[in-house]
Amino acid sequence: MAAVIKHASTIKTTCPYCGVGCGVVVSTVDGHVTVKGDEEHPANFGRLCSKGAALAETIDSQGRLLKPQVNGVTTSWDHAIKYVANGFSEIIKKYGPDSVAVYASGQLLTEDYYVANKFMKGAVGSANIDTNSRLCMASTVVGYKRAFGGDIVPCDYTDLDEANLIILIGSNLAWCHPIIYQRIIQARQQRPELVMVVIDPRRTATCQDAELHLPIKPGTDSILFNGLLVYCEQNDLLDSEYIQSFTDGFEQTLASARQQAPSLPEVAEACGLSQRAVEAFYQLFASQKKTLSLFSQGVNQATVGTDKVNSIINVHLATGRLGKAGMGPFSMTGQPNAMGGREVGGLANQLAAHMDFVPTSRDKVRRFWQSDRLAEQAGLKAVDMFNAVAEGKVKAIWIMSTNPVASMPNAQKVKRALEQCELVVVSDCMAKTDTTACANVLFPAIGWGEKNGTVTNSERRISRQRPFLSAMGEAKPDWWIVTEVARAMGYERLFPYNSAADIFREHAALSGFENARSRAFDISAYEAINDSAYDQLTPFQWPQSKTTRVGVDNDVIQAKRLFSDGDFYTLNRRAQFIPISSSGTAEQTSANYPLSLNTGRVRDQWHTMTRTAKSARLLDHVSESYVNIHPLDAKKYSIEPTGLVEVKSRFNHTHLKAKISDDVQPGEIFIPMHWNAQYTSAGSIDRLVNPHTDTLSGQPEFKFTPVSIKPINIAWSAVILSRETIELKTFDYWSYTPGQNCDLFHISGLNVPENWSVWADRLFNDKNLTISLLKHLDNEQGCFRFIWIQEGRLHTVAYIRLKAAIGNLNWIKPLFAVQILDPSDMQSLLIGESTSGEGGPIVCSCFSVGRNTLINAIVSQQLTTPDAIGQSLRAGTNCGSCIPELRQLIQMNTLEGQA
Repeated sequence: MAAVIKHASTIKTTCPYCGVGCGVVVSTVDGHVTVKGDEEHPANFGRLCSKGAALAETIDSQGRLLKPQVNGVTTSWDHAIKYVANGFSEIIKKYGPDSVAVYASGQLLTEDYYVANKFMKGAVGSANIDTNSRLCMASTVVGYKRAFGGDIVPCDYTDLDEANLIILIGSNLAWCHPIIYQRIIQARQQRPELVMVVIDPRRTATCQDAELHLPIKPGTDSILFNGLLVYCEQNDLLDSEYIQSFTDGFEQTLASARQQAPSLPEVAEACGLSQRAVEAFYQLFASQKKTLSLFSQGVNQATVGTDKVNSIINVHLATGRLGKAGMGPFSMTGQPNAMGGREVGGLANQLAAHMDFVPTSRDKVRRFWQSDRLAEQAGLKAVDMFNAVAEGKVKAIWIMSTNPVASMPNAQKVKRALEQCELVVVSDCMAKTDTTACANVLFPAIGWGEKNGTVTNSERRISRQRPFLSAMGEAKPDWWIVTEVARAMGYERLFPYNSAADIFREHAALSGFENARSRAFDISAYEAINDSAYDQLTPFQWPQSKTTRVGVDNDVIQAKRLFSDGDFYTLNRRAQFIPISSSGTAEQTSANYPLSLNTGRVRDQWHTMTRTAKSARLLDHVSESYVNIHPLDAKKYSIEPTGLVEVKSRFNHTHLKAKISDDVQPGEIFIPMHWNAQYTSAGSIDRLVNPHTDTLSGQPEFKFTPVSIKPINIAWSAVILSRETIELKTFDYWSYTPGQNCDLFHISGLNVPENWSVWADRLFNDKNLTISLLKHLDNEQGCFRFIWIQEGRLHTVAYIRLKAAIGNLNWIKPLFAVQILDPSDMQSLLIGESTSGEGGPIVCSCFSVGRNTLINAIVSQQLTTPDAIGQSLRAGTNCGSCIPELRQLIQMNTLEGQA
């Protein structure tokens, strides 16, 4: 089914990936969709990362869930809604409201989130609604609330242009938020005095541009920042006037810091750093007042994540580096609408509009919603929620736009819990995920390009997502699905919505309801917005109260800088220092599990790949999952490059290919989070991850799990490129990468087949295909090649090696687009080498520029800068996320780089 293009030729909308919230312009010409950055959007000013630039490649109907299903049978919306409504109602009647739950997602629009939250907390009467933002930013939420009295990000992107020192803590910004990173690089070009420090156990792409990299021991960030607080006190860097005028709790906090981090040598030893590096960091902090601390998952995803956040905030409060341009503690949100979900109460321990479960707030929400069933206390956070499902306490769960069987820690336990749950409902735009396989009911939800609503980015900026496609099949908006189920359960009065604009107006009105500046989140200026104005809504930052709305600057509504007057949202309107004494990790390495596992993102992939895997070029950069291990550990455990290894924790095990480099430290390994059971036999790496959480935020510790590693002695490996689906379950190890004209399969086996020709015949012998087969068999070298031709076109290529690894085969992919292969192509395929040369593994995804092409140009044209490469090959001139790799290639292949 092809996407149906709406009549409008140009639509402004918002990127659905990370929390940067980039503006996107979508154009249609003769039914062809093109995507570019919105030059007028203040989040990105026209830039898009590789993922955003490839959005047009992800909007087809392949793999989409197009009709409702109940117990595996396609059915009508009416039947599916009644089935879920009856199921929820019967379970609630029998076991009470806390026997049901909703698990939502940062992929929802704010309007969807608002209705889902109201359904659970206002209609069902339970706060058992949580979200995958719990896995992302929950520790930041608690940290901000403890310090400022609300979940308030005090900075915005203009601070990137003003700062003189930018500290990146637990953030590979170059890969995970490349538009923000490139803005920093651009600022450095204009202001060379801007200094960048990276605090991260791994040496990531972000480290290349940093003056200083601190490869900190996992779990010790708060020690480093407590030490910085002590250093500031010892070196007369405190802003005593600010502390006295606007804060509470400093003396207790300083005393706690002195106890944990009394001296620089002790800080260095505890953090696994050199004393010289720690001192250099502290001196940089001392020399630059305009300091911006950017932090992300490396801070949040820890059992001491909240305390890490507050240790950073404490230093900013103590030195008065807050509420002014170019300074502050700035959380980089991972998900596109994690902030919007927090605004409407999408977390289990929140009510809507940044209110909590205190009596006065409950009374306000109860009266505003006119609900007689409002939840009385906080509900189950994500890990606890799925534990309750496993224990049979939660008997019905509705999962919206997320994939917890792949993304939750100890993921295999989550899968088993859902498999035995009485009623599992999943709303998703994709038919086949690790989680949909566990569902009793599937609701087809609309996807990006079809959605209509708002999202909030990392700098509190609300932007519109606008549809440019008609809904595919029978897919519906998430808010509509929840509304219809709620009505079928008898809650019609609470759900009068006919459009996303209806919901936005109510959401805006609640934000200002009896607010009187008691809450920072206030967009009541929009509570009476009409449908036309909602359609035309331009990006704006909150707060925007109906009584204090700030004017419009260049069609962008600007909020005043928060905390510039020292007025906070705590009970006494003063910021709170939080004494920090915690550090470390929930588990420790041991003789059985001597290595620590760290998980995270790669440059061109997103979450569990349901969207990015639709783009062939996004899979070219990293096409197969891997485990990154230090050379010393590889030698210690007899692991070879690209060799298959077993990684095991006390929760599960998996098999992956080894990538050996010193990007990780000895004793640590890194595995990407994206691949799952749809794309590899290794499954979700999160099934290895420990389920321990921060006691305050409930956020899991994805960044540290003790594991062991050992080589697997495979007998053979194969790389297959094919137009045809291959049955993979029979192979000991496999990895599947969708492509444009062919799919890519990496396969390994523990035992050698008796006859390779018979093995090859079995790949397609049940497909009834008319295919001719060419083969090259070299038993002496242990090398076997099979080429299947169908009506002159290349159908499948399989290259097999005994023991040895197989090189990159990207040069073959263009041959699948050729209508009739010529003899030279046949010869190349049989000998296994391109006669015309190949570009090599993709480095620049935006323009599909390969490693070999880049090296040839660097050497032959004597290119010594990324700018020179860009002028020659365009690589690095779009999103810029490949620039760190371009620098590496320059260093490896020029005299200037080797000097």
